[in-house]
Amino acid sequence: MELKVTRYGVDAGVATLTLARPDRLNSWTNRMHAEYRWCLAEAEADEAVRVIVITGAGRGFCAGADTAALEHIAGAGGYPAGEPEPLATPGHGVRPEFDQAFAFNFGIPKPIIAAVNGPAAGVGLVLACFCDIRFAAAGAKLTTSAPRLGYPAEYGLSWVLPRLVGTGHAADLLFSSRVVLAEEAATMGLVNKVLPPDELLAFTYDYAGRLATEVAPWAVAQAKRQLYADWHRDVGSAVAESEQLIREAATRPEYAEGVRAWLEKRPPNF
Repeated sequence: MELKVTRYGVDAGVATLTLARPDRLNSWTNRMHAEYRWCLAEAEADEAVRVIVITGAGRGFCAGADTAALEHIAGAGGYPAGEPEPLATPGHGVRPEFDQAFAFNFGIPKPIIAAVNGPAAGVGLVLACFCDIRFAAAGAKLTTSAPRLGYPAEYGLSWVLPRLVGTGHAADLLFSSRVVLAEEAATMGLVNKVLPPDELLAFTYDYAGRLATEVAPWAVAQAKRQLYADWHRDVGSAVAESEQLIREAATRPEYAEGVRAWLEKRPPNF
């Protein structure tokens, strides 16, 4: 696919997907949605990629749907027609629950980190919430936006937000549409860490680099799948599967290498 509104690259096991409409604070369009899915499918299929970082170009992460799209919705009752080519389906086939927009992130067997470098509103907040880990620049503004625009909770925010921040905080964010800064978002658990803006990407890539080299890819893939699958099942099923996976892990070369590295007090070679 020709990338017009995103950028994609891979370096040292880390894929970077950059939303690239900086003059519009990377506002979301159908073209961006198609490219976003294509880039994630590329990262998922590439064995050299172990971690995925999503960020925005310029001073924004994603300011929500483009205003032209919002005007079309108001006039026509729906989003403008999408790209003619079929959408990529990253993360599909793991669980039926994940085969939906943005929820497919949960089916991708690699950690996905959002580096929220600026405003994340509406669908931009959705995108961040469906990442596994969120780091944010100090002062970055986050908002659901939806009720203020006469919209309900978008794209499963009513499901994912309570699981990230609890029902009370989720109700506050969803009902009021108020803007919270990254610092307040961190106290809720919405973001994992707040960094000075000029340190955000360096910290993110250092963290991603350690994930790419210091932990076993198979183990991370299983842990990610367990994490989100367990939101849909009982504790007994979770324990039973974990025991089965422990037995399987003990037969794998990654486990043997991890034990040797620990005993020899050296970094593992995964």
